[in-house]
Amino acid sequence: MIVGILQVELMIGESSSLKDKRRVVSSVKARLHREHQVSVAEVDSLDDRRTAVLGIVLASNSVPHCQSVLDRILDKLRWERDCVLGDHRTEVLTGQ
Repeated sequence: MIVGILQVELMIGESSSLKDKRRVVSSVKARLHREHQVSVAEVDSLDDRRTAVLGIVLASNSVPHCQSVLDRILDKLRWERDCVLGDHRTEVLTGQ
């Protein structure tokens, strides 16, 4: 089994409240789950109204497929109109 992990930081500059942030984060999470069949959770900076840290996880049977999906997600987040992609980290775990 192959597990791909992507952690991304999103800057939400137009957010004036946690409610605004939640609207953007919920939209991004739902879209990524629907379009890429990944699990997505907000994992850090929960009380910061302008920063969201998302953990994105994908289970696969192929390292190239896993890396390809994570790369497409990063590309999509680079063009997201409601937030700006900040730091990100990718890790692919292999097991028996």
